Amino acid sequence: MSSLNVIAKLRTCYTDKFGVPRQSGLVPAAWGVIEFEPAYRRPEAVRGIEEFSHLWLITQFHLVTEEPTSLTVRPPKLGGNERRGVFATRSPFRPNRLTLSVVKLDRVELDGDKAPRLFVSGVDLVDGTPVFDIKPYIRYADSIPEARSSFATTPPPPVPVLWECQSSVPEEVRVIIDQSLAQQPQPAYHDDSDRAYATEIAGWRVKWASKPECARVMSCEKVE
Repeated sequence: MSSLNVIAKLRTCYTDKFGVPRQSGLVPAAWGVIEFEPAYRRPEAVRGIEEFSHLWLITQFHLVTEEPTSLTVRPPKLGGNERRGVFATRSPFRPNRLTLSVVKLDRVELDGDKAPRLFVSGVDLVDGTPVFDIKPYIRYADSIPEARSSFATTPPPPVPVLWECQSSVPEEVRVIIDQSLAQQPQPAYHDDSDRAYATEIAGWRVKWASKPECARVMSCEKVE
């Protein structure tokens, strides 16, 4: 079997793994930019792509470096206490560490040194993620209303995000932070409401605490 070629890198608002949404589309404001590698940086490669509203991205969990030692994992959705087969989950700890995400295509940039570039949103991937392929989302084939799921039947309900600090964070960044923390990205098996978490989102270092009913932003500072 021939090796896979990285066709692009995905730049996103998530510098840290921690805080990245668990699925694509859960944080609509989370932006990404697909920047093609030189061999694929040609306008004809994306001709007609603007006629689609959403795209499939085939990527890799490149920051997961350890090799899987088991073919079972503990899904966070099940509290981290029950083992399931890796191929029955979307765990990053899997052979080849490949991922599949649906993103919204916001615009196509055809001018400039890095063109073409694809601006997308609703991402669930960390900055620098390698992209192996891009395919248009086809509604009649890719959406199956009668599909059945196991433990992931509905999206997690977002919780209110309360800011308990003063910050000069721009409004467009605050929206991303609010939508991200509303998903309670901390490990599902953590039940200590006094525990503080921190991550970097869109160039801002955010520290927060999470309770079952809300997330509380304790500080938000620009990363120098």
